[in-house]
Amino acid sequence: MVSIEDVINIYQGLSAHAIRIWLTGGWGIDALLQEQTRPHKDLDFIMLVDDVVRMRELMAENGYGLKEIWSENIFVLDNNGVEIPTAFVLKDSEGREIDAHAMHLDQYGKGIPAWSNDGLIFKKADLAVKGFLAGISVPCISLETQLLCHLGYELPEVQQRDLELLKEKFGGNLQDTN
Repeated sequence: MVSIEDVINIYQGLSAHAIRIWLTGGWGIDALLQEQTRPHKDLDFIMLVDDVVRMRELMAENGYGLKEIWSENIFVLDNNGVEIPTAFVLKDSEGREIDAHAMHLDQYGKGIPAWSNDGLIFKKADLAVKGFLAGISVPCISLETQLLCHLGYELPEVQQRDLELLKEKFGGNLQDTN
């Protein structure tokens, strides 16, 4: 399991090396809700393509190694000409996992996923959202984009509950995701 302390340490450690991440998934939802609502097996985030190599080096220093390359992965070259995965999972010896997806920012600040997707684009406003975990401000994707990322597949019960909590807190601002 990934604790709230793990999330904050990872975020602050990467930030200290100028690596930007945006929380998604369960921790991203908890950041929007401003509280931890359940245990999390992983930390999901989106990052920039050009930070993947350095992020993996830093996480390797903390005991994280490659567990899996997602099926939606597309290998791309970063600005240094290094071929990198764009959708992958890292895992440490304690079983904590990081699920990372990489994107490019265009000249307008929109996030363009580097992995295979169905036309998802992160608007600049989607990437300007701040959530809170244990009183610490963390970047996360917008509420609307969280909902979009939970469409098109059968949601596990725990993710259905996450969306119910968002609906309870933000009510009328949410579309029906079923």
